[in-house]
Amino acid sequence: MSVRTRFPPSPTGYLHIGGARTALFNYLFARRHGGQFVLRIEDTDKERSTPEATQAILDSMTWLGLEWDEGPFFQSERTALYREHAEKLLAAGRAYWCTCTPETLEAKRKQAEAEKRKPMYDGTCRKAGHAQQPGVTALRFLAPPAGETAWNDLVRGPVAFQNQELDDLVILRADGSPTYNFCVVVDDALMRLTHVIRGEDHIPNTPKQIQLYQAMGFPVPRFAHVPLILGIDRSRLSKRHGATSVTAYRDAGYLPSAVVNYLARLGWSHGDQELFTRAELVAAFDLEHVGQSAGVFNPEKLEWVNFEHIKLLTPAELAALTKPFVQARGYALFGDDAWLAAAVKTLQERAKTLVELVEVGRFYFSDDIAIDPAAAAKHLTPAALELLRAVREGLAGLPAFGEAAIETVFKDVVARFSVGLGKVAQPVRVALTGGTVSPGIYEVIAVLGRERTLARLDRVVAP
Repeated sequence: MSVRTRFPPSPTGYLHIGGARTALFNYLFARRHGGQFVLRIEDTDKERSTPEATQAILDSMTWLGLEWDEGPFFQSERTALYREHAEKLLAAGRAYWCTCTPETLEAKRKQAEAEKRKPMYDGTCRKAGHAQQPGVTALRFLAPPAGETAWNDLVRGPVAFQNQELDDLVILRADGSPTYNFCVVVDDALMRLTHVIRGEDHIPNTPKQIQLYQAMGFPVPRFAHVPLILGIDRSRLSKRHGATSVTAYRDAGYLPSAVVNYLARLGWSHGDQELFTRAELVAAFDLEHVGQSAGVFNPEKLEWVNFEHIKLLTPAELAALTKPFVQARGYALFGDDAWLAAAVKTLQERAKTLVELVEVGRFYFSDDIAIDPAAAAKHLTPAALELLRAVREGLAGLPAFGEAAIETVFKDVVARFSVGLGKVAQPVRVALTGGTVSPGIYEVIAVLGRERTLARLDRVVAP
């Protein structure tokens, strides 16, 4: 049977890092085995589900490159299917109508807690034979009262629950709406899913779902429960640890390839290898090397991975990714795509994110350059201004404005004034970029071009 996996987000907010990793693991497992990856939107929570959140999830998945083969399916459009299968369970004697009110159930829950018992439904209506009363009765699954429900988890190994610890869960509420565990089983079965890869927080749901599969005569998929993602303080990842949504990292200038690489390594290993292309991840991913201990989300490690992925891009690829960030910052492009590629090439090993790259290269994208006062005091001395005038004169007279020709101007000035290259390069750097740190000065001048370079020098050396 072909491998079929799924990712079923709820559209109640942005796609967060934990959900993205779950989606990635399902995607990689399906691709590794030549199977299909299904996207299902679990939007039965009508009050909290929004079209905006749905679109944000789809955008995040697309940005990450997690292409789905089927879907997106929407649970809100499948209610008739859930009710059909609920009626089949009722007809088979595997479900019954319950008249217990929410107030009654809450009182029983509190009593159980007071008596230090596990809060669970006590089966009051199990043999009562109630008829359906619209708006009053809920439909409960008749769970097996004895024995155990077990499975061999592909990450955690053998797992078993005693059936006496599992109560009769509601599958249709009094208003007729289906519940989470029931919808999931019907969907996973009808979508012919072979593997359910999800967070370990779903382990308590699994025995209930297995019982539903068996009661409805559906094959039970293989389960793999992956560890949660923790913050650097080893508490559950939350907003206090920094950005947790995929779109936040997109907007902060991270590469999708880097985020995918980093998420894949949160809880999964492949020897000592840290950096992966997508093709390498597909070829290497397996569930055998997903650990049982939680992955710790380290923002600094993600920055490093992003930095390494930026360095792997061609200048043209990097330019295409950088352009929207230049424009979003309100900066200008002083040339075509080839010019931008030349500019970002000089910055490629100087920034960990695309946002940082634009700021590091601000002097390329804006002529509104403020010169650092400390740098000016140190490097734009009267003696240095004389050197700047000589450089300006040499650059103005060049027939061709390339790096090799620019270098000859600097060498001529160094020889003419008998000074070290630094005595010439640093004042020029300060005049052109506003600071003392930049890419190679010949590269900077070549990217800025003759007109912009001379204008900036004139601003400094003009009497």
